[in-house]
Amino acid sequence: MSDAVSPLASPFPALPAIAGATPHVVRAGYKDWGRCDLTYVEMAQGTAVAGVFTRNVCCSSEVELGRQNIGQGRARALVVNAGNSNAFTGYRGREAVEQIMEQVSAHLGCAKEEVFVSSTGVIGVPLPKDKARAGVEAALQAAPCSWEDAARTIGTTDTFTKGATASAMIGDTRVNFSAIIKGSGMIAPDMATMLGYIFTDAAVDPVFLQECLSAANTRTFSCITVDSDTSTSDTVLAFATGAAGNAPLTGFDSPGADAFAAALAAICRQLAHLVVRDGEGAQKFIAVSVSGAVSDESARKVGLAIANSPLVKTAIAGEDANWGRVVMAVGKAGEPADRDRLSIGFGGIWAARNGQPLTDYDEAPVTAHLKGRDISLEVDLGLGDGCATVWTCDLTHGYISINADYRS
Repeated sequence: MSDAVSPLASPFPALPAIAGATPHVVRAGYKDWGRCDLTYVEMAQGTAVAGVFTRNVCCSSEVELGRQNIGQGRARALVVNAGNSNAFTGYRGREAVEQIMEQVSAHLGCAKEEVFVSSTGVIGVPLPKDKARAGVEAALQAAPCSWEDAARTIGTTDTFTKGATASAMIGDTRVNFSAIIKGSGMIAPDMATMLGYIFTDAAVDPVFLQECLSAANTRTFSCITVDSDTSTSDTVLAFATGAAGNAPLTGFDSPGADAFAAALAAICRQLAHLVVRDGEGAQKFIAVSVSGAVSDESARKVGLAIANSPLVKTAIAGEDANWGRVVMAVGKAGEPADRDRLSIGFGGIWAARNGQPLTDYDEAPVTAHLKGRDISLEVDLGLGDGCATVWTCDLTHGYISINADYRS
């Protein structure tokens, strides 16, 4: 974790304990940083699991094995290593992950496929097996910790701990969610984002849990970007322990299923926004809303083209309402667009409508809006009913400084 806190930081919320999910943290010593860097969450038998993983084809063994094992739908443990992504490490990296899975499964008496592992940090350095073994052994004996401790331990260049909570009523039973996430740079999810973990005490069939998570991901994690780079390790996992005792949710026909899905989507949105608010060097949180597209997916792609544009992001960093750069970004998106129907605004104030600058446009209130921390940018393509919102941050000198010195 960085010493300097993002000006967009949100305080860590009070997260409820989740029956059947117990976090622990220890120091494995993956880096010489004098802090805990291994998180272990033990879960009750029968816990359902769902996940979304990076589509980066140079992904880590942790991602490969997680993707391979998620189909069996059950989990007993999660291990997260911070400081070493263990990506691009060949057979040595895979052996380290399998060692962790076997060590934990032997302790719990479960199948190794029920142990999920994530790692984050520098690419290209194999996870040290000796440190991993000693760290896991210590974690298996460690006292339980808070969710905030767990959130702090999974961080790397993060400047603040990130957590979110939600609840839902399933019949007469209240089910709770507690979630943590890490992420600050290398953020352009093509599935999910960085490392995020959601825990609920609801009883949910794993197939339905996967359906809900995948749908939530499309509208949240896959709509954020910091720097257009998709990580080799991106993973979001949702665990449902069933300890709340509700009638198990098996599909949207189950009573309370809509409320559960809405709560899961809400917590994913909270987590996604927190990652953007901690974007490396970020000074401004930017919501890009696109309407009038030929489809929602087309709107999302146009939004990402704008949100990923260095010229747009630096203009906003400089508090410059340079809407011409937005025109450029729309045009390069590769999606249907018509210059003569395009409208662009900032903070709810239109600068251009139907392909023309407004004759009575007053830039002063727009400039005042851009001096704030939370910025909105609106685009109407004028072609159809498709819409989407994408979230990003500005691009500053701070981003360059962090990443120029990342390995030192």
